[in-house]
Order: sequence, then structure tokens, then C-alpha cells
Amino acid sequence: MHDDEQRPSIVESVEPDRVVWSSIWPWRPEALIRFDIEDTAQSSAYLRWTLLVDEPAPDDETIVRMCRRLNELINTNLRSTFGQ
Repeated sequence: MHDDEQRPSIVESVEPDRVVWSSIWPWRPEALIRFDIEDTAQSSAYLRWTLLVDEPAPDDETIVRMCRRLNELINTNLRSTFGQ
């Protein structure tokens, strides 16, 4: 985690299809990261994450920066864990 970030906690979990994390940004504590998991018929699953923020919404540049950071944490770091 970066110096201006905190580890998220699980604020909601609905097995088997949804998990919601708390914010990783202390300066935006109401932000939530929602993971939706869709099971497929081919013994695999699709994962979609969504950044949820309250009004007032951040400016476009901040939203892009927040989404890039989440993408890095969720996708890049996870892939390297599995050696990909």
C-alpha cells in the first residue's frame, strides 16, 4: 500500500456472488469497492469490480487515478502472485 492508503476491510459479503471492501483512501472514507462474481457454465467465473463514491464525485482526473490504482492492486498484483 502507498503511504496515503490503508488496507481495506470487508464491509459486506454475499456468498457466492458479492464482496464489498471499505475505502483504501483515508481522504475518501465513504468510497467502496464492490466485487461482483458471476459463475459460468464452464467451471470458471467472471470478476467485475466497481468503485462507488458519494457526492460530490471526484473530478475526472481523480477518478481515473483511483481506478488505475485499484486496477493495479486487483489485477497486476494478483497476476504476479500466480506467476503470470
